[in-house]
Amino acid sequence: MTDNLFVKRPADPEAAAAEIQGLRWLAEAGKDFVVAVPPDIDGADGVVATVRLGRCAPTAGQARRAGELLAVMHRAGAEAFGSPPAPGGVTWRGRTFIGRLPQQCVPTADWGEFYVTQRVMPFAEQAHARGNLDTRGLAVVETACAAVAGADFSAVPVSRIHGDLWAGNLLFTPDGPKVIDPAAHGGHAETDLGMLALFGAPFFNDIIDGYRSVTPLDPDWADFTALHQLHPLAVHATTHGPGYAGELVEAARRTLAVIG
Repeated sequence: MTDNLFVKRPADPEAAAAEIQGLRWLAEAGKDFVVAVPPDIDGADGVVATVRLGRCAPTAGQARRAGELLAVMHRAGAEAFGSPPAPGGVTWRGRTFIGRLPQQCVPTADWGEFYVTQRVMPFAEQAHARGNLDTRGLAVVETACAAVAGADFSAVPVSRIHGDLWAGNLLFTPDGPKVIDPAAHGGHAETDLGMLALFGAPFFNDIIDGYRSVTPLDPDWADFTALHQLHPLAVHATTHGPGYAGELVEAARRTLAVIG
């Protein structure tokens, strides 16, 4: 390893290869937007090595550019909702992760079914099992998920999404905005936007303006932001304790208000 590489070793060795596959798949849709992985790195040794990035202060111009590049990446598409990364057309067959936690990536025709069964409920149930989400809160999440599973998302295109796009995974560098640490899969484009909104990306409105310059958003898209925040909030309720349980339940209630 050389000084120009950033190196990390995930707790689960398989997560290294999964992350590299995700980075390479996203880079096929926008190499200028994704941190580069040297060609000889495959993660088989449990190590992730990426080109070290410089940092600079966020600006409205870089945020707008990030929105443009994110929209281009989304438009590259994927095989199905829940499809795992497939760089070079070769589908990743190993486990997939968000942070340290494994999560499913099973191709599914319906986005609502995928989102409920592979993203929200597995982590809500883990949060409940750990004592971080009480039974009454879990019931609210279950009700919201039933509404999502029964809703019509047939018009939603399959997008190539980052999948863990909180503010810390969008870096502002002298070479432009870059994304790192994906949980890449075929999903709903607004899921990435919802996570950026949840964890306070700088110049968020400029990101949205840049995004809209490439891909229009429905006039009421922001009404559904809470729906797309159910997954990251359920993950955080699992990993970070009961402090996130209230936010998860409130997001479920807001979801029911627009879908239920």
